[in-house]
Formats: sequence, structure tokens, C-alpha cells
Amino acid sequence: MVGAKGKPRRWLWVVGALIAVFVAVALTSRSAPKISFFGRSNKACNCSQETHKYSGIVEDCCCDYETVDHLNKEVLHPSLQELVKTPFFRYFKVKLWCDCPFWPDDGMCRLRDCSVCECPDSEFPESFKKPYHGLPVDDLICQEGKPEAAVDRTLDNKAFRGWTEIDNPWTNDDETDNAEMTYVNLQLNPERYTGYTGPSARRIWDAVYAENCPKYPSEELCTEERILYKLISGLHSSISVHIASDYLLDETTQTWGQNLSLLYDRVLRYPDRVRNLYFTYLFVLRAVTKAADYLEHAEYDTGNPTEDLKTQSLVRQLLYNPNLQAACPVPFDEAKLWKGQRGPELKQKIQKEFRNISALMDCVGCEKCRLWGKLQVLGLGTALKILFSVDGQQNTVQILHLQRNEVIALMNLLNRLSESVKFVNEMASSTEMLAEGQISSPTAPNCPLQRMWASMFTTPAPSCPLQRMWASLKPR
Repeated sequence: MVGAKGKPRRWLWVVGALIAVFVAVALTSRSAPKISFFGRSNKACNCSQETHKYSGIVEDCCCDYETVDHLNKEVLHPSLQELVKTPFFRYFKVKLWCDCPFWPDDGMCRLRDCSVCECPDSEFPESFKKPYHGLPVDDLICQEGKPEAAVDRTLDNKAFRGWTEIDNPWTNDDETDNAEMTYVNLQLNPERYTGYTGPSARRIWDAVYAENCPKYPSEELCTEERILYKLISGLHSSISVHIASDYLLDETTQTWGQNLSLLYDRVLRYPDRVRNLYFTYLFVLRAVTKAADYLEHAEYDTGNPTEDLKTQSLVRQLLYNPNLQAACPVPFDEAKLWKGQRGPELKQKIQKEFRNISALMDCVGCEKCRLWGKLQVLGLGTALKILFSVDGQQNTVQILHLQRNEVIALMNLLNRLSESVKFVNEMASSTEMLAEGQISSPTAPNCPLQRMWASMFTTPAPSCPLQRMWASLKPR
């Protein structure tokens, strides 16, 4: 009698346990951060399922958020991704070893990936030691086996045929001085997390904002001063997005992935930073479209006719895309600026402030961060140069002169901004679903349910159906 009565009770316990497991799986899959199953939340996620969506016209611009997101995803981002991989746009000339004009360069990186590896001549393929006949197509491999840190120093003046060597009045570096220049393959030196943190990194941004941007409330700024601040803020947001999208989750195992908590903490929790990112993207896009005639007829000569024709074709596809011209023909209207008696004086003032920001890039302690800082500031300076000609003439296309490095920086900056806008648009809803739980950086499981679930799956590869199902749910 006892055994007969006990059997149904045991089955009830089994059924109850199974129901509890499935409920735990459902709750965990709905509330766990997508950056990693082991994202930590200090309280249960009761986040709203509503997706935060920016809408309406981007401030000071001529396009709305929905149009920008659609055009970026369907048109601009795919074109830019292909364009920056071409030989012409892949290589960037930069001074990596510059003395800081403001304070001693005492910045230290935590990771070796912070450095740009300069391969000795003995490491170069024999073809690179011969007289130059075009940009190399094959990737270089560094001695340490870190291709992402390799540097190409083999270009010569043939790569600059048809381009003017002239300084940019908006930037600090003397671009005509080739004595200390290094040629870097940008595809081998991606912008990502480097471990560059602490006082040195904070001091750079503090100086950018405190010393070179207006020190009074934004409502008291004139339009031109507000635009400078928004450009710097948008660039800062974009850099933070790239760090969060390619983050070192585990230094021991060299596991890289998305850090959505960092994305939220640095960008998404501040709506102005997101708006300024979109503004900067449209500002640079306007510069590219305004210089369309110049860029279309520029010489993209690298000594490789097939690649050069492909590059020119990609540039034209980007500049004259019918969807872009129909939906957002003028992303930003620069004609309204520099009006009145203070116009010329104000332009010189803001130009000087931006040159100071450019000079601050020499103070970045991390070499790879310095590389991308210099490239993107030069790209932004090139956009300013295109939109706001020095002599104030309205038709800047007729008097525009760009050097090769400026065009490379401009297109790579536009691509960086495009990637940031795309990542923010795609990940905003996932990130905001976690915001209510005060997410911190990816770490060990914090709550009992996570620890229980994690302890069930510690084998190197999923072996049972439930494990394989769970693995398929994780982002790749």
C-alpha cells in the first residue's frame, strides 16, 4: 500500500522538477545578456519588451532616424565595407612616433595588441624589396604571428600620382612631411578594445572636451560651436561603440565578443550621445556627397588596373546611389553657417580649436589607439575642409584640393561611423532589455539560477540535444 501510494507522489516530483527546469531555461534565455550567458544582473529582469526607437529628424540635419537606419543597412554599409578593403583605401600614412606637445607621453597599454607591430626588412617578402609597382595585395605577417598588428612600409611616391600634397588647415600634422611617416595596413590593425585605460586615456578626452570645447551650457552655444561639440561627441560615441562591439571578454582564453553592458554604460544610456553619433555620420556623409565630382574623377591608381577600376566603380556606386539621392539628398545643410559679421572670426576660432584636438592625438599613449584617433580626426578635418572652404566661397567643389591620405581617412571614418550606427540600431533593443538590471561587465554567474545552469554545461563541446539546442541560441 505504501509503495503504491508513493509511486504517484514520486512521479509528481519528477514532473514538477522538469517543469521547473523548462521554466528556468525560458526565463534565462529571455533575460540573460546576449554578450555572454554569464552576463551579471543584480536583480531579476523585469525589463519592458518595448524597443527604444529614435524617431523624427536628426537634430541640425535633413534626414530622419528611420531613413538613416534603412539607407545605412541596405545601401551605405555594404558599399563602404567593400570599399575600405580595396588596396587604395586599405593603406594609411601616419606618424606613429610623435612627441606630445602638451604633456609627457606616459600612457601605458595593458595589452600587447595596443601596439602596431613594425616588421623588420628581413620579414618582408622579396617582392616588396624590389622597385615598387603598386600597393601589395597580400597581407603581411608579423614576426610575433600577429597579423592584425602588421605594418606596411613599402609604398613610394608612385602611390600618390594625381594627388596634391597640401596641408589641411583643420588639422595639426604636416601631411607633406614624409620623413617620419609609416604606412599601415588598416585591415591588419582593426579598431577594437586594447586595454588602454586609466588616467592617460581619461586625460585625452578631458582635454578634448575641457580645453577645446565651449565651457558653457549647450543652450548658450551658437550653431557653429554646438556643431563642433556634437562632432566630437559623435566621434567619441563611435569609438566607444567599436570597443564594445569587439571586446576582450576573457584575456586568458583570448575570447572576443560583444560587451553590451559597456555599450549601454558609455553610449545608449545617454540619448544625446546616440543623437550626436547620427549627426556626425550625416555630417561626414554630406561632405562625401558634396565632394562627389572631385572624388569621382580622382585617380585611384595603385598599379593594379583591375583593383583600381573596381575601386573607382565602388566610389561611383556610393556617391550616386539612387536610393540615397532620393531619400536623403542633402544629409546636412552647411549653407546656414558662418553668417553675420562674426562668421569669419568664428570660423578661425573653431578651426584653431579643432587643430588643438588634432594635436592631442599625439598624446595618446596606445599606439593602435593613436593610429585610429589620427585617422578619424583627419577624416573629420577633411569633412570640415570640404564643407567649410578656407576662403569662404560657396562652391567649394570648384576649388577643392584633397590629398590621398585625406580621402583615405574620410572614407574610413564614414565606414567606422556607418558600422557604429548599424550596431547601435541592431543592438539597442537587446541592450535596453538589460538596462533595468544594472548590467556590469561580463563575469562569472552571479545569481543561483545562472550558477546552477552553468554548472550543468561545462564540457568543451555540447554533446546532448539540450546542450546543442542551448548552444544554437548563443550569438556567434
